[in-house]
Amino acid sequence: MSNQRNTHGMRAVILPLLVATCLVACEDSVEGQAAPPPQEVGVVHLKTQPVPVVATLPGRTRAYKVSQVRPQITGIIQERLFEEGAQVDAGQVLYTIDAAPYEAAHASASASLARAEATRDSAAVLAKRYAGLAKIEAVSQQENDDAQVALKEAEAAVAEARAAVTSARINLDYTHIEAPIAGKVATSEFTPGALVTRDQASPLTTVRQLDPIYVDITQPSRDLLELRRRFSAAADPDQRTVDVVLHLEDGSVYDHAGRLSFRGVAVEESTGTVKLRAIFPNPDQVLLPGMYVKAVLEQAVDDEGLLVPQQSITRDARGQASALVVKADNTVERRDVVTERAVRNHWVVTSGLSAGDRVIVDGLQRARPGPTVNPVRVDVEQTAMAVE
Repeated sequence: MSNQRNTHGMRAVILPLLVATCLVACEDSVEGQAAPPPQEVGVVHLKTQPVPVVATLPGRTRAYKVSQVRPQITGIIQERLFEEGAQVDAGQVLYTIDAAPYEAAHASASASLARAEATRDSAAVLAKRYAGLAKIEAVSQQENDDAQVALKEAEAAVAEARAAVTSARINLDYTHIEAPIAGKVATSEFTPGALVTRDQASPLTTVRQLDPIYVDITQPSRDLLELRRRFSAAADPDQRTVDVVLHLEDGSVYDHAGRLSFRGVAVEESTGTVKLRAIFPNPDQVLLPGMYVKAVLEQAVDDEGLLVPQQSITRDARGQASALVVKADNTVERRDVVTERAVRNHWVVTSGLSAGDRVIVDGLQRARPGPTVNPVRVDVEQTAMAVE
């Protein structure tokens, strides 16, 4: 019995000691885990800078020059001297018209001119003789006057006959129908053997100059007014040379930049838009008239623009954009932001952030609002390459 009492007594002393020891060990373990080192995150320091204000507008391509080829005389087409869709030069013969009747008319006019010149020469000799005889009163003054009038009439007949020869020569030249401009020739609407008439409504074919090429753009007048209000202190955008970048129907970017060459001076009442026209080089003739394109043009410069790296902006299920910002005490804060558009690998942010903010761009998966972090300044370009 005495041994059992001793055993129970020892248990009563040892057990509390073991419990106390375990509690102390647990507290030490908890205290060691409660203060881990702050997570390291990469941040960029935002600053304002000049940012181009661009607009993406719909447009249609238009040929730089368009010429509808029509006959200027009546006749039968003898030959078509071009390949449809080929490049032709200005002055290149496209069609020939039966020239026989016009050759005959030219020959007749030439003969009439020769006859008129012979009559004039005879009248000139007679007028000279009568002028001399009138001085010695060998002929009457009336006879002399008649001879001088006959000479003038003969000279007028020569001029008339010469004009008829010129007209006949022009009509004969019109039997060769030439391309008025250089460019791509369309399909031929008439074949050899067809009768064509002067000033007919239907063109024989059409020639379009495609290099350079126009792009007609429409801009809502309200956007133009907003632009002027936003940058009222800046230079008049109408006086600036504006570069234009073109996005094609398949989404690709056209290789050559263009420039704005015309801005409309009136608003179209039916659509409420202003017409713009840009001109683009088109050496490979990738652009064809009538293509739908999107034109991206710089309209002004925002001197206080705020660019934020795209990898720092996240969106929730509703599409709300947000960024994680490191505050002055190195704690993390989530801010809702408004993005206007992309500029290369940055977003233009118009609300939610300001110059001087430290935005997390690296380590977003480790950061969350509330805890303290160790912000490290990083190079945006290197970070973007790492993300890619």
